[in-house]
Amino acid sequence: MNIALIGATGRIGGRILAEALARGHAVTAISRHPEGLAAHERTTGLAIDLHDVDALAAALKGHDAVIYSFGPGFAFINAPDVFELYVRAHRAMIAAVKASGVKRLLCVGGAASLKTPAGVELLDSPDWPPQFKKDGPRGLRELRYMLAKEPGLDWVFLSPSTFIAPGERTGKFRLGKEHLLFGPDGESRISMEDYAVAMVDELERPQHHRERFTVGY
Repeated sequence: MNIALIGATGRIGGRILAEALARGHAVTAISRHPEGLAAHERTTGLAIDLHDVDALAAALKGHDAVIYSFGPGFAFINAPDVFELYVRAHRAMIAAVKASGVKRLLCVGGAASLKTPAGVELLDSPDWPPQFKKDGPRGLRELRYMLAKEPGLDWVFLSPSTFIAPGERTGKFRLGKEHLLFGPDGESRISMEDYAVAMVDELERPQHHRERFTVGY
């Protein structure tokens, strides 16, 4: 497939890029700093301002799917306006995808909107890890709500488990829908590598349409 990946040099985006290339796909890697990409015959790096809707739409046109893995960058993750940074980026991305004519949109989501066993969204529950700030996750959660208002897009929003970190690519995990997944040890977690596997699995064999799903051990 011919994929456009927005945020290709991020921690999760980079792993999605590696997984897609390993499976033989061609990737247009869109990033603030594409010079950081490793050279690969099936990777085309593009530096595009995400808020330039016309330029982004032109870059996306003709692809089989768009994968969106936006992050504001470490310099901005704790900025007082980080929620607005997320929302502006989401709004521009959605407009560009619609203008490009690409129908399939796969979004890297967060765990904030997943429901706890008590039926409360994690971000609003006492179970939210206190070491994590809320404005960034709230901004990522907002994308979930924005996508629900776009009937013309075939979108998915893949939420990780509560804890996602670099780790092993096992290819062994479970999928869920609206509720957090917990492993036998009681932990809700997934490696970034296995998250990327789940995302590219969905790219290749679509099982979800206009909905969120989640991955965990």
